[in-house]
Amino acid sequence: MEQNLLEKTGKTLEQWKQLLAQQPFSKHGEYMAFLKKEHGITHGFANFITLKFREADAASTDADDLVINQYKGKENLKPIFDKLHEAITSLGADVEVAPKKSAVSMRVKRQFALIQPSTKKRIDLGLKFNDKPHGERLETSGPFGTMCTHRVQLTEINQVDDELLEWIKEAYEQAN
Repeated sequence: MEQNLLEKTGKTLEQWKQLLAQQPFSKHGEYMAFLKKEHGITHGFANFITLKFREADAASTDADDLVINQYKGKENLKPIFDKLHEAITSLGADVEVAPKKSAVSMRVKRQFALIQPSTKKRIDLGLKFNDKPHGERLETSGPFGTMCTHRVQLTEINQVDDELLEWIKEAYEQAN
């Protein structure tokens, strides 16, 4: 979005931040309403500008800190994450790791995997396939909705096995 900001809104992100810094608002919605009403900015760009201005988006937080915070109180799951992370990033130099507040997205041309510590005892691994049947272990996407087509629930590191690694590789290849 930042790359298109100047073309679509007439100002750079830095110019929008300077403008917002002069406003008396304190709430996210107030900044957004101002941008939309006074400057005709679309909802998506208004939200993006406001998040960046308030440094409330994931990109304004250190990626390592985001992952550390995901596993606070869930430290027993971190080895599962580490094994998944290592396996996924070894698929190719084109894998983009994008930590968010509650999950880590793995992308190439599109997201193909999402790692989320859903409970204190379980990681949900979301995978996105073009057309793959669901099975006993390879469930429907569940809480991921349309972000993923399938979900695998992981409670132990040994569940990151050859079968799972093949599914991850297949999702990666389909995303390319």
